Amino acid sequence: MDILKTLETEFSLKPFQAENTVKLIDDGCTIPFIARYRKELTGSLDDQLLRQIYDRLIYLRNLDDKRRQVEESITEQGSMTEEIKKSLFSASTITEIDDIYRPFRPKRRTRATIAKEKGLESLADIIWEQKTKVSPYELAKLYIDEEKDIKTPDDAVTGAMDILAEKISDDAKTRKILRDDITKTGIITSKATDEKSKSVYEMYYDFSEPVKSIAGHRILAINRGEKEKFLTVKIEADTESEILKLQHRIINSDSTTADILTNVILDSYKRLLFPSIEREIRNALSETAEENAISVFGKNLKQLLLQPPIKDKVVLALDPAYRTGCKIAVIDQTGKPLDTAVIYPTPPQNKKEEAKKKLKELILKYNVDLISIGNGTASRESEMFISELIKELDRKINYVIVNEAGASVYSASKLGAEEFPQYDVSLRSAVSIGRRLQDPLAELVKIEPKAIGVGQYQHDMNQKRLSEALGGVVEDCVNSVGADLNTASPSLLSYVSGISSSVSKNIEKYRQENGKFKSRKELLKVSKLGPKAYEQCAGFLRIPESSNPLDATGVHPESYGPAKQLLKETGFTAEDIKNSKVKNLSSKIQNEGEMAEKLGIGIPTLNDIIKELEKPGRDIREDMPKPILRSDVLSMEDLKPGMILNGTVRNVIDFGAFVDIGVHQDGLVHISQICDKFIKHPLEVLSIGDVIKVKVLSVDTDKNRIALSMKDMG
Repeated sequence: MDILKTLETEFSLKPFQAENTVKLIDDGCTIPFIARYRKELTGSLDDQLLRQIYDRLIYLRNLDDKRRQVEESITEQGSMTEEIKKSLFSASTITEIDDIYRPFRPKRRTRATIAKEKGLESLADIIWEQKTKVSPYELAKLYIDEEKDIKTPDDAVTGAMDILAEKISDDAKTRKILRDDITKTGIITSKATDEKSKSVYEMYYDFSEPVKSIAGHRILAINRGEKEKFLTVKIEADTESEILKLQHRIINSDSTTADILTNVILDSYKRLLFPSIEREIRNALSETAEENAISVFGKNLKQLLLQPPIKDKVVLALDPAYRTGCKIAVIDQTGKPLDTAVIYPTPPQNKKEEAKKKLKELILKYNVDLISIGNGTASRESEMFISELIKELDRKINYVIVNEAGASVYSASKLGAEEFPQYDVSLRSAVSIGRRLQDPLAELVKIEPKAIGVGQYQHDMNQKRLSEALGGVVEDCVNSVGADLNTASPSLLSYVSGISSSVSKNIEKYRQENGKFKSRKELLKVSKLGPKAYEQCAGFLRIPESSNPLDATGVHPESYGPAKQLLKETGFTAEDIKNSKVKNLSSKIQNEGEMAEKLGIGIPTLNDIIKELEKPGRDIREDMPKPILRSDVLSMEDLKPGMILNGTVRNVIDFGAFVDIGVHQDGLVHISQICDKFIKHPLEVLSIGDVIKVKVLSVDTDKNRIALSMKDMG
């Protein structure tokens, strides 16, 4: 297989794009580095497309490895033919290669292998050739052998039929035709194992949908229901039609063994072929559903990580609870904890006045600007309590409901214990809830991505694949924002291009021993951070304190020369970067092509340098929707159909989006209520963190359900 040609075709790439991208990957360059600093070589491919190319490259190389292994194995067995070789080298999926290898794969003992051990293969061949003038049962008498447990002609023919049934089932062409047929026309059904039992799977107790059109989230729901033994699931196909097709393909018009082969086909289909193909199709459906779910999870995670930070605010964070009390942490503008406390404003203690007194003291003492409330257990009561408190204060304070998913994972982790050995688990959660408001990205990178909880069925998926995909999302987010080399935690640094977990700890150790980094070049003094790692990471690390203003920008050190020359050509100095005086730089360049050539760089790099010099250290998150600051609270009882409210998108899933509208229960905007035009997925319109206007359609207080609509909102 010509892998480069395949990549060109599948991704509509020019030859130089495919060739250079693969070379850069093979040279150990990271995706963020390639996307940001090698645009001339890739034709400015973005990080998402580069990751798709990377995944496909790995698959195609694995496919080639598998092809070679199978070729070797079949050749060693002395069974290789030109036809098999041709099929093998034209196969485009691992499934096709598995089909080709199936007859030659070492098998556990089956009915067919036992029959072959008894010497019945030649009888099977005679039946398969369909030319014998003598009855197969007459010929079978020659195979009677008491020692081999072949006592009658029927025993011999039955054994030969077992061999042929497996032969049909192992035929690659037969499997492909049947797989394609059932994928196009099959119906997936689910039934209740016990119709009287109540469960979240009730809509699947008598469910059916075509295989070709079933939605991924339904596949994942059915799979989980089956795993938890609430459902029995199967694929239904037109058995009669499929058996008829097999008969037409296998049985000759002048066959003398048609009756036996008819029974062989029926047995092969029901016992071997269909159950095997059914498993394969269900596995394929599950893999596709998982990949789609991972993609949705990744897009949601990206939006969550790139929520805008609320900077320069002293935050009082509240981790709600009932019996054990609400944990409080006050953190300064840099995320450093100033004080902690435990209050009991919620049932069963209900010590509201005592709790108010304590919070008022903390707010006054530390000049608290903002209150961050986790959205977990007891958050509804805590929010009402905070709303009451705010009305009694002399100063203007707002609160924000923060998604606390994964906070408990972080607080109980080794990292949480290392950061705050003096606090118990619940107080660490409170600190995390506060820091999530100040800098969501810096805090959320401390948590395993799949624990953040912004997807569907993440626990049912291939965990290795999920971790790889989500790790890539975090990596892209961290590198698109950049990191302050002197303040970033090892958790954040470990996602920076080219920096491993051990090197991130070495950077922290270097800071502790030598103080702040004064230049990017100083990175080369860090243990195990060599020239290659430096090349990959330097452009993503910022040093605002550096004497070289370019160290505080996204300009890569390899482009410092061209950047300085550009400043000189346009009448600016490096000092102008520090003072943000580099304005309208692009307007001073009459011809981009000529300037790029003069500087010895490409036009994409020139444009990137211009952007960085005009807005040094710019945070891309500034363009994201800001969180809604609240001072009062609604209850579900306050909601009435027709009400128009502002809300924040909390999660986007296949069938809609959950929106925080200021009551404890998020409302659902079903996909049909997102917009007037047809959309395949809510992510085409919505992202986590979006602030949107919604209309209340209905409120069901018994089931805690709120239906919302975005239609006709202008």
